Amino acid sequence: MALRIRLSKFGRTHHPIYRIVVMDSRSPREGKYVDILGTYDPKRKELLDIKPEKVKEWLEKGAELTDRAKSILKNAKIL
Repeated sequence: MALRIRLSKFGRTHHPIYRIVVMDSRSPREGKYVDILGTYDPKRKELLDIKPEKVKEWLEKGAELTDRAKSILKNAKIL
């Protein structure tokens, strides 16, 4: 099972919120996830709730970052 750190969409109409989650690379965007690492609001362009120690822990375990998640975490100076 190839794990990826990626975004999962939730929220309401015209105001999306994304969870930064660890999930299987083959599962759909709103599918089952292994762990929640934080949330991201694209309208305000800010991380609402992030756990940097969990992000580093999953990267050490071999989880890959998607391009979008990588750019969000770099802008927040977590990577």
